[in-house]
Amino acid sequence: MNDRSQSELPASDAAPTTARSGPLIAVLVASAFVMILNETILSVALRDLTLELGVATTTVQWLTSGFLLTMAVVIPTTGFLLERFTPRQIFLASLTSFSAGTLLCALAPGFGVLLVGRLVQACGTAVMVPLLMTSVLRLVPPQRRGSMMGTITIVIAVAPAVGPTIGGALLSSLGWRWMFVLVLPLALTALGVGAKWFHLHSVTRAVPLDVLSVLLSALGFGGLLFGLASFDAPASDAVVPPWASVVVGVAALVVFTLRQLSLQRADRALLDLRPFTHRSFVVGVILSGLLFICLLGVGSIMLPLYLQTVLETTTFVSGLAVLPGGLILGLLGRPVGALYDRLGPRPLVIPGAVAMATALWLFTTLGPTSPLELVIGIHVVLMVGLSFMMTPLMTESLGVLPEHLHSHGSAILSTLQQVAGALGTAVFVTVAALGSAPEAVSPDADGLHAAFVTAGVIAIVAVLTALFVRRSTPADTPESPSVPEADPAR
Repeated sequence: MNDRSQSELPASDAAPTTARSGPLIAVLVASAFVMILNETILSVALRDLTLELGVATTTVQWLTSGFLLTMAVVIPTTGFLLERFTPRQIFLASLTSFSAGTLLCALAPGFGVLLVGRLVQACGTAVMVPLLMTSVLRLVPPQRRGSMMGTITIVIAVAPAVGPTIGGALLSSLGWRWMFVLVLPLALTALGVGAKWFHLHSVTRAVPLDVLSVLLSALGFGGLLFGLASFDAPASDAVVPPWASVVVGVAALVVFTLRQLSLQRADRALLDLRPFTHRSFVVGVILSGLLFICLLGVGSIMLPLYLQTVLETTTFVSGLAVLPGGLILGLLGRPVGALYDRLGPRPLVIPGAVAMATALWLFTTLGPTSPLELVIGIHVVLMVGLSFMMTPLMTESLGVLPEHLHSHGSAILSTLQQVAGALGTAVFVTVAALGSAPEAVSPDADGLHAAFVTAGVIAIVAVLTALFVRRSTPADTPESPSVPEADPAR
C-alpha cells in the first residue's frame, strides 16, 4: 500500500488544481529563475571578494563551484524526495532552505560563513528544478507541454547568463551583500505565495534512501573538483595533495557507479544508469556537459575576469557586456525549438558546435587593447552557438528514453550539467592562475589566454562529438523486464 501524505488533495480536487495551473507554474518558474540566477550572480564579484575577504582567487571561485557541486550532489536524491514527500512539502522546504542560505550570505562576516550560505542556497535550488519539471507534467495537458517546457528551458538558460549583469549592477552601486539582500524579499514572497496556493494532488510512498550512494556521490564529485581547484595552491596550504584528492574522487565515483548497477537490479538505485544504454542519450549527455563547461566556465567566469583584469572595466560595465549574449540565448529558445521539430537535432547541433568553437578561438586573440565591442560580438556568437545546441540536445537525449527512465535520465542530465559547470570553473580558474605571473593577485592576460586556449580545445572535441548526433525514434514502451510492471507506487 502507498502511504498517502496528510497534505495530499483528494482525487476530486485534481481538476480545480489543473485550473490553477497557470499561477502555480508562474510561482515555480519565478522561484526557479531567482534560484538559478544565484549560480553565476557572484561571478563578477570574484576580484572584489578576493581583495575584501583576503583569500585567493582559487579559493573564492568555490562560491560558484561549491554551489554547482552541491546541486550535483543533491539532484540525484530528488527522485527519492519526489516519491517520499508531496510537491507542496518539497516546494516549502526548497524555498525555506534557499531563503535561509540567502540570509546567511547577506550577514556573512567572512568567507567561511559566506560559503556555507551558498551551499545552503544550492540545496534548495537543486530540489526546485526537478520539482518544476514534474509539476508541469502533472498540471499542463499534453497539447500544451511543448511550449511550456520551452519556456522553462529559456529560464534555465537565461538566468545563469544574465547573472553577471545583475551582479555587476548591484556590485558597482551597492556592494556584494546587496546581491543577497535584494534577492531575499523575492524568495520570501515566493515562499508566502506558494504556502497559500501551491497544492498538487499526489501519492507518496516510503522509499528507502541509499545513504551510502549519497555519500559516495559527495565524496566522488567533491574530491575530484577540490583536487582540480587546488593544483596551483601553495604546497604548504594544501590539506591533502591535489593529486590524492583527484584519485580519491575518481575511485569513489567508480564505486558509486558499481553500486548503482547493483541496486538497479532491484529497482532501488539512487540513480538508475540504464539511460546510458541509449546511444543518443550518451551523445547528448557528453555534448551537454561540454556545452555547460563553456557556458558557465567561460561565459560566466573567465570573460568577466578578462574584462575586469585585462581591459580594466568596472563590474557594472563587465556585467552589461555579457547581457546581449544572455538575451540572445533566451530569445532563440522557442525558435530553435520549432526548428528542432521540423529538422531534427543534427542540422542545429553541428552548426551550433562550430559557432561555439569559432567564438572560443576568437577569444584567444584578445589582448589588453582589444575593443569592448569586439568582445561583446564574440560573446554573442558564442551564445548563438550554445542556443542552437541546448534545446535540441536536452529534448533528443531525454526523448529517446522509455517512460520509466525519464526521471532517472533527467536526474543524470541535470547532475552532469552541474558537474560540468563546476569542472569548467575549477579547471579554467586553475589554468588561468598557473599561466599568470607569480606575483599576480588575480589572473593576468597570459593566464586568461591559456584558459581560452583550453576552452578552444574542448570546443574542438564538441564539434567532433556533434558529428555523431542523429534523430532517434522515441522509446515509448518499457524495455527492461527487470522493472516491476505491477508496482502501483511506480
